[in-house]
Parts: sequence; structure tokens; C-alpha cells
Amino acid sequence: MRLTHLGTTSGGGGCPELYETDRDTYVVQGTRITDPHALATLRERGLPDHETAIEIPKALLRFARD
Repeated sequence: MRLTHLGTTSGGGGCPELYETDRDTYVVQGTRITDPHALATLRERGLPDHETAIEIPKALLRFARD
């Protein structure tokens, strides 16, 4: 998979980051959600054990391409 960095809202490097792939997808780097209530809600809505959820600021999505 080839990654192209699209942008960040971090002032000092690190997360959050947004990347575009050569597979017509995005890769998002953000803060892993560890709140038990939020994780339970995500699991109830179908989040499988082999996946995780991350939190990013809305501002990061300004780098997404149509």
C-alpha cells in the first residue's frame, strides 16, 4: 500500500494525520478510543474485535479529496 500524506492539524507532528492510499481509501491516524461506554456503543453497532476506533478533529477532514 502506498501512502500519500494529505495533512495534519497537529502543530508539532504526530497525530492526527490523514493519508490517501493507492487503493482509493484513506488511512487516518488519531487517538485510540478507550472510553468503555463509547467502546460498548461501538460494539453494539457492529465494531468487530479485530478493528479499533479512533477520534480525530473535524478540521482534519478538510484535507480529504473528493
